[in-house]
Amino acid sequence: MSLKWTDVLEIAIQLAESKPDVDPMSVNFVDLRKWVMELPDFDDKPEHSGEKILEAIQAHWIEERD
Repeated sequence: MSLKWTDVLEIAIQLAESKPDVDPMSVNFVDLRKWVMELPDFDDKPEHSGEKILEAIQAHWIEERD
């Protein structure tokens, strides 16, 4: 399965698993975008990301940690 920017929940789960020591509330969008694109299953165009998508990923990541 390849991940797209719209797979915000699955991306958040993978980030929570791959970056257990990172506080998602302190992540800036530049790093978040880079980390998403580095996920092994991620396959989408960088220009398809936007602030709303990054906010949604971050919100789901925060929920995953709780």
